[in-house]
Amino acid sequence: MTTPPASTLDDDDSPPVRRVGIDWPRLTLWLGVIALAGPAVWNGFAIVFFDTGGYIRRVLDGSLEAGRSVFYGLFLYVSSAGWLSFWGPVLVQCAATLWLIHLCLRAHAIGPASWPPKARAGAMALLLSAFTGISWYSSQLMPDIWMPLLVLCLWLLGFKGYTMSTRERAGVALIALFSLLSHMSGMALAIGLVAVTGMARLLALRLGWKIQPRVLPPFAIVAASLILMPLAHLALVGQASYTPGGPFFLYGRLVQDGLAQRYLAEHCPTDGSPAPYKLCALQSRLTDNANDFLWHENSPLNDIGGWKGAEPELAALVKATILAYPGAFLTTALTATGEQFLTIRSGDGLTEWHDMTRRVFDQMLPIQQDLEFNAARQQKKEISPALFAAFNLAHVPVGYLSMIGLLGVIGWGLRRDRHDLAAFALFVALALLGNAFINGALSNPHDRYQSRMIWLATMVVAMAAVTWREGAKGEPK
Repeated sequence: MTTPPASTLDDDDSPPVRRVGIDWPRLTLWLGVIALAGPAVWNGFAIVFFDTGGYIRRVLDGSLEAGRSVFYGLFLYVSSAGWLSFWGPVLVQCAATLWLIHLCLRAHAIGPASWPPKARAGAMALLLSAFTGISWYSSQLMPDIWMPLLVLCLWLLGFKGYTMSTRERAGVALIALFSLLSHMSGMALAIGLVAVTGMARLLALRLGWKIQPRVLPPFAIVAASLILMPLAHLALVGQASYTPGGPFFLYGRLVQDGLAQRYLAEHCPTDGSPAPYKLCALQSRLTDNANDFLWHENSPLNDIGGWKGAEPELAALVKATILAYPGAFLTTALTATGEQFLTIRSGDGLTEWHDMTRRVFDQMLPIQQDLEFNAARQQKKEISPALFAAFNLAHVPVGYLSMIGLLGVIGWGLRRDRHDLAAFALFVALALLGNAFINGALSNPHDRYQSRMIWLATMVVAMAAVTWREGAKGEPK
């Protein structure tokens, strides 16, 4: 019997056997995407808010309106393929969120080395979706999710740019720019965080922190947004201005704190002489509720010009009231900041009747979108206060523990030479505090303003916990 040559035995011309198994990294990644889009999937349609219709109308009307960004309206139009499907904006928001989470985890070398980066990001998205309200914002047709994403972008550009490729830095910069154009509160927050980055650069060498802050990249993005917004508004709607609305929201806060009523009572004439303000004749109709003043159809705001004509008078009243009572204004501003900092429940405004948004879908959008909108659980009132009461049994305590945990991460990071994580925790803590001041003191405290940001604290604490468990030491290279 002739034995075949060894080379013949080793050669195998048969097709390779494909092993059947689960691609866990890819599966985890997709589970993360599904988790971030979970509320919209369960709802059968993107989650909407009072203001959603206002953003859509900016494109349909070609006009500016207080607090409603034309740029976010254009995003909804483009990502929905011209109002063809509102799943487009949800998928883009979820993808952007997951990508920035991935970049943060990779930049800090978080997670077991045996886990591919895709699996780490997917696992973090699953964790955050389970214990915070992140998915209710990534699934919502509102610019709220872009505010925390702006914080991540500024952190990556200012502190971790060296961990990203040129293409990745460009992508992060574009997300940051869009976030800034989507809401004026983002601009105010970003200016503060650029200042924080500058201070970190000055202090890092003195304190011996192993971080490399760079001010120019985040500064350039913020400066570009300040230049681009009025120019783009001029090209789009014929007005070279920023998104209007600041005096409205600040005066609403003065109404709620009683300073607006006090000023009018003390400075409006009672002898029949001409009144300096239209609101002088309407004092009796001013309640102590900012929402009533801003949104109620019987508000005296509508009698003095409404959202389109009242801004000059309100701007003058804001300035006069602050100058008249600077101490009281500062005290109430600090009180509102503290209240906003601790106001973090999920579901704010999602269970109510969204008149403007309903009218836009019913009267101004294609019939198919109207049918899908009205068939959703939210429009059938199946998204209820009881549902969010259950969610908040986890979301609220996790949020508070995460804020406390940031202080622990700062101390732990300094002791273990993880200065990058310590600085990240401090950066997020200052972002949360700045957000509370901008939306609490300069507007009026609402749960959604802080709950849309609180998952950042949870993510940082989770990153530190994983690093501690893995026994990582020193700054990753």
